[in-house]
Amino acid sequence: MPRRYRQGLGLGWKLKGRARVRAGEEIRVDKYANIEYNKLRLLMNENPTKYFKEYRTKLGFTNQNQAKDYLAAKNITPSVDYKYIDCLNDRIIDIVKKINSIIHIESQRKNLDDFIKLKILTVYQTIKKNDIIPRLNNQGRRPEEVLFSWLRGFVISEYFSPSISKIFSIKIESILKIGDDDFNNIETFKRTPQADLKFKKNNKTVRIEVQSGFQGINDIKQHKVLEAKKIFNHLGDLTVCIHFDLYNGQVAFVRLDNIDDNDINWVTRQQMEGQTVFSIDQNLFEWRLLDSIPKYSELSIDI
Repeated sequence: MPRRYRQGLGLGWKLKGRARVRAGEEIRVDKYANIEYNKLRLLMNENPTKYFKEYRTKLGFTNQNQAKDYLAAKNITPSVDYKYIDCLNDRIIDIVKKINSIIHIESQRKNLDDFIKLKILTVYQTIKKNDIIPRLNNQGRRPEEVLFSWLRGFVISEYFSPSISKIFSIKIESILKIGDDDFNNIETFKRTPQADLKFKKNNKTVRIEVQSGFQGINDIKQHKVLEAKKIFNHLGDLTVCIHFDLYNGQVAFVRLDNIDDNDINWVTRQQMEGQTVFSIDQNLFEWRLLDSIPKYSELSIDI
């Protein structure tokens, strides 16, 4: 290859024998051979970012995120399947009815039909009317499934509120909800570390985190424990997690603000994207739903 031609290409060295290309690739060239344009670009160490941008521009995208969303089909918004939601709501109603029919009579709801209408059907219609459902998402799940998970947990918490008041020997009217159930606001449906309920007991403010499990895996997420410790350090409020294991028919009571950082029950769940959680020990399940409601004095939690 003539020197003038090489210099015009920006190559100040001769191409003899073998020329090394990126990542150890070798190409065989004769002394004055014609080299394809893309090989020359490699030899000249052209910035790949410029090529990547050119490629995506030819596809019709000037924005990287737009290209990613297109290739992953994330820019296609599926329509909400309201018939599917009706089936899911029917399942929640059926779950509540079955639980109500088998648990101890002291825990049962006497006005179950009114409860279902108020806490399931009316709540759902309000959410639907406010056009919240299409905006529900969590880790890529469909909005129907997000709504089902949220509504199921909400209903269980509401269902057992009278039982919680009996456990702690307080009037149900004295139990305050932390944050209103604002079904007009998308923030209501986001998972937060904040507890659900609050009341006074033994001259102390007690916060209650109500959880419900349906698969026999009984964990408390780390951020809830950290939030409980922060609240205790700043305000002196205690936080108790009441975990309803509806797969096995048992309930655990766990003080969150005094869990040791080195407790052996801290585990990492690979199925939860490697999250660190506190696995609830079986010894902390002190109420079987087929039995009568326990009194606070019978529980091992200290308030």
